[in-house]
Amino acid sequence: MTGVSIVTDSTASLPAGIAENLKITWVPYYIHQGKQVLRDLVTAKAESFYAWMENANELPTTASPGPGDYLETYTTLFEKGARAIASIHMTSKGSGAYQAALAAKGLIEEKIPDLQIEVIDTLNVAMCQGWIAMEAARAALAGATLGDVVEKIRALIPTAQMIQTADTLRYLHLGGRIGKATHLVGSLLNIKPLIGMRDGVIVALGKTRSRQKAYQAMVDFVDEAAIALGPLKLAYMHAAAKAEALRLKEMVEERIETVESYVAELSPALGVHSGPGTTGLCLIVA
Repeated sequence: MTGVSIVTDSTASLPAGIAENLKITWVPYYIHQGKQVLRDLVTAKAESFYAWMENANELPTTASPGPGDYLETYTTLFEKGARAIASIHMTSKGSGAYQAALAAKGLIEEKIPDLQIEVIDTLNVAMCQGWIAMEAARAALAGATLGDVVEKIRALIPTAQMIQTADTLRYLHLGGRIGKATHLVGSLLNIKPLIGMRDGVIVALGKTRSRQKAYQAMVDFVDEAAIALGPLKLAYMHAAAKAEALRLKEMVEERIETVESYVAELSPALGVHSGPGTTGLCLIVA
């Protein structure tokens, strides 16, 4: 192993095969399902987990990886030859992963002084985080230094944007992740709320009266982003709603040409909070 290694978390919700192809190491979150402790995308697989959630009487809880999880990951990468690591995490305003990774960095600096580690708070989540990890990995594979990779990440963070809708905000509300969108919780039946993330916190972006209108609002959202930012890369996200994500993709790409796009499923650790049926997108400047 040479160059810069990229570490992120299961919450990046990377498309199938991407982590392996781009040599991204990801650390799984924890999910507490009753008395069971599961690992996101390891022992908690999306299909079976979302099927269970549909009829669950009690919402599972999640926990970020601890310092020990990151310490083990960084040490393993060093043993495989890594001498520089960019560790890329979801918003610190919604998870303790960033702080845990910082703690692990502090511990490993004494143990392995030859290993350089930069821990980055993306202030984003899902494939907004995932895109940043992917672009960092591509730069690393092209031979960029750790400083160059971090500079690229810092430039990308402000361009990453998310918008999504769900049949209910119940899961976000119960899980305490509703952020500044609390006023949408009591919306009338058949209202489809639109939420996003600003400065690392969930915010309300509006509400519509049908999924079709919600998707049209997302098309407009992408159109405005393309005007402001230029060419875009998009990821269409869903939780047990692939057909809906494909429908959204078709609507967006009938109107806007994208540089690169994927359909990806939210990891169960995120789906706990958004709930089955969630559909949306994450975009980043190309």
